[in-house]
Amino acid sequence: MAMEKTGSIELGDAGGASVRSTITTVKLLVALCSDSDCIPDTWYMHVPARTLAKMEARMEKLKPKQEQDGDDEGRDGGGGGDGDGEGEGEGEGEKALRMDWASCYVPYHDEDAHFGHDGPGVVGVADGVGGFRRYCKDAGAFARGLMTSALAQVVAMEPGTPVCPYALLERAYDETVESGAPGASTAVILSLAGDVLKWAYIGDSGFAVLRGGKVVECSVPQQEHFNAPYYLRRGGGKSITEVKASEMRVRNGDVVVAGTDGLFDNMSDADLEKIVQIGTALGFSSRTMADVIGGAAFEMSRCTGKDSPFAVESWKQERVERHRYGGKADDITVVVARIL
Repeated sequence: MAMEKTGSIELGDAGGASVRSTITTVKLLVALCSDSDCIPDTWYMHVPARTLAKMEARMEKLKPKQEQDGDDEGRDGGGGGDGDGEGEGEGEGEKALRMDWASCYVPYHDEDAHFGHDGPGVVGVADGVGGFRRYCKDAGAFARGLMTSALAQVVAMEPGTPVCPYALLERAYDETVESGAPGASTAVILSLAGDVLKWAYIGDSGFAVLRGGKVVECSVPQQEHFNAPYYLRRGGGKSITEVKASEMRVRNGDVVVAGTDGLFDNMSDADLEKIVQIGTALGFSSRTMADVIGGAAFEMSRCTGKDSPFAVESWKQERVERHRYGGKADDITVVVARIL
């Protein structure tokens, strides 16, 4: 049975946000994880000093282990499988790894879509291309079509059937085109089979794999030029053959974070690492960690006192209509999958 989960934070525009109690944790984590001018001092009013002290003390205890774990890790373009099994080979056959996943969706234009299925361990995220709002009434239709089709295919599979993200995305694309859905979409799908994490993505929907609180693998956005990602659509866009696919071996304790550009445009690798480190230290569930990451990205998206990764990148471009400042308001989808 498909497990369709939704994040427990729903945020509207800055003037009419609907925020559940989890936002208290979000504020605390962002405050501890960032030196941003966007963090109001009033956030500390609701957090006992002893709680802050405990969290900081626990993080200090973890630092030596995290630094040791991270010394031999690096981004090697998908070759993370070499040597990953050292010291763990004896236990690999005893218990299969699985994904424990949850999501957080922070709508702005409401054009993102995502899905997940606990059985085979597969998650996906898609982002309707906003530029198509001028051509159709629903710029998120193609994104929803991709994710709806992908989930339906996974549900129809025989139990135990491994999922190939590329093949899944290809079939979802064909079905969405046949449905006549308007708009265009970026997308990423990840699946776990044994100790191998596989992925397929196009455009700037992407993912990061963290081990010991450090990013050891991540997607590289596909763009025509700044702020113009590759996308799939009916009667145009990129060919499905442009989809980037690869795999790596993973370990118990790894954390996979997938999201749309609303996440990665507003959160640097360093900030993501800090949140995952603290969340892991405090034993956060996948849902709480997704909420915290989504809440932090939301705060950055509304920030005017600090430049987001999107703004920083805009200043590196010679040919842009205008350079950006602060955060980037957008739909934000976060999927956190802990490998257990």
